[in-house]
Amino acid sequence: MTVSRALAQLVAEGLVITRPGAGAFRAEPRRAPATVGDTAWQEVALSADAAAELVPRTVDASGVLVSLAAPPAGVVEFNGGYLHPSLQPERAMGAALSRAGRRPGVWARPPVEGLGDLREWFARGIGGAITAAEVLIAAGGQSALTTALRALAPPGAPVLVESPTYPGMLAIARAAGQRPVPVPVDADGVKPALLADAFRATGARVFVCQPLFQNPTGAVLAPERRGEVLRIARDAGAFVVEDDFVRHLVHEDAGPLPPPLAAEDPDGVVVHVRSLTKVTSPSFRVSALAARGPVLERLRAIQVVDTFFVPRPLQEAALELVGSPAWPRHLRSVGVELRNRRDTMTAALRLHLPELALPHIPSGGYHLWLRLPDGADEPSVVAGALRAGVAVTPGRPYFSAEPPAAHLRLSFAGVAGTGEITEGVRRLRTACDAVL
Repeated sequence: MTVSRALAQLVAEGLVITRPGAGAFRAEPRRAPATVGDTAWQEVALSADAAAELVPRTVDASGVLVSLAAPPAGVVEFNGGYLHPSLQPERAMGAALSRAGRRPGVWARPPVEGLGDLREWFARGIGGAITAAEVLIAAGGQSALTTALRALAPPGAPVLVESPTYPGMLAIARAAGQRPVPVPVDADGVKPALLADAFRATGARVFVCQPLFQNPTGAVLAPERRGEVLRIARDAGAFVVEDDFVRHLVHEDAGPLPPPLAAEDPDGVVVHVRSLTKVTSPSFRVSALAARGPVLERLRAIQVVDTFFVPRPLQEAALELVGSPAWPRHLRSVGVELRNRRDTMTAALRLHLPELALPHIPSGGYHLWLRLPDGADEPSVVAGALRAGVAVTPGRPYFSAEPPAAHLRLSFAGVAGTGEITEGVRRLRTACDAVL
């Protein structure tokens, strides 16, 4: 008993380890605890240049992480920003990657502008007078937007943005020390009169917009506004960054789509961004930047400095994918499924949550934009929804200034199917009953 107690004490002190059936052994000597450093000095270093800047640089990824963070198991994912794995062309992507891996020179350094055939494919998709020579291949839409804003506006400069707009773009601008200035949108897109006022008031040289199925409202820029937006920007000596992020996520019941603004711009006003990521997979990060005139060289230089080039195997796989018979089949399949999911969510909301205003039902994209009742506490609704087992996206991060009301964005693309959509709306009803 004495020996047993002694061994137990030595084990507790970490001096001895016991191995059943083998005996007791001396433990390895304990290492000295790691020295705890003092990182307080970084607060001064990271903010020392704030006084010299009009807008201090801040890197806040919270608005982006909302759509990237995976909710706990069992939670219905209405906050996603990508297709559910069941909607992704996994087999076609795998086959494309396999074929690309067998191409001669696939591991060689690609042209810094991107593979010529891939640039040509993007140029044909944009249309108008855009040529392959005016296209740069980039590593996803977020990277392309970052390059565009860095190329077009210096730190401290105002950048006009739609209100509401994509939080990731606001984060890019603020991280670069730029100042996002909101220009309101309605069901027909940005309001041209207010856009002209904003250019005059701020002297801005950049306007970022999503003319097709805008995030988060789903609005499409009206035909009569398209030429006016380009004229206003040209008169202001400014660029329009066109984020054409969901042109491939068109619902089955959508009519003919308007062409990109870049296709109607002979003067190089538009810097066009197009990505394959939304319609394929979060990891299939291939996109394009298109521009005309001297700005193209600046875009190219910044991209080369930042990333050198997009890995050649991924570019080759993109070429294999979009050139395969599986590609048009995938686009048709996604269009049918997204329409069914949109209709299911819309019907469930009208049945169970009629107090949530749904001003616009888009025919493309992957989400709905809802206005909460006046006086509703948006954070309480979001937190209550998560407790009820459904993750939703708050509206506040989509506004660069004070929002006019509380909103929610609900995605129908990241869930497993229509049954999960119905269940998610039922859980949201439970949450709203508790907090509204």
